[in-house]
Amino acid sequence: EVQLVESGGGLVQAGGSLRLSCAASGFTFDDYAIGWFRQAPGKEREGVSCISSPDGSTYYADSVKGRFTISSDNAKNTVYLQMYSLKPEDTAVYYCAAGSSIESKDHLSLPAYDYWGQGTQVTVSS
Repeated sequence: EVQLVESGGGLVQAGGSLRLSCAASGFTFDDYAIGWFRQAPGKEREGVSCISSPDGSTYYADSVKGRFTISSDNAKNTVYLQMYSLKPEDTAVYYCAAGSSIESKDHLSLPAYDYWGQGTQVTVSS
């Protein structure tokens, strides 16, 4: 059974930091790209960041470049999203997802992903 389990969300003040984790199981981790997406209330889900496999290339939405860093621990089948300088507009439910054979242009595109986690809430207060 494929599972993606997010953790690390919470409430933080603007300017603060959080690290999200995505623990994966039930598939060959090295064969999949792992992406982070978020959905704010009343808004569509959007791509935030992705780390591809096997080359480890990373992708970021313009809104988070320079503030968020994605990384992977393949020994633990876990992907992290380190978030710095958080802003109130970063408030959302954050989801991780796994997809295979994703073209470069599609790494932040929802339809490219096959498996999704349940999400973790991130709230940034002003």
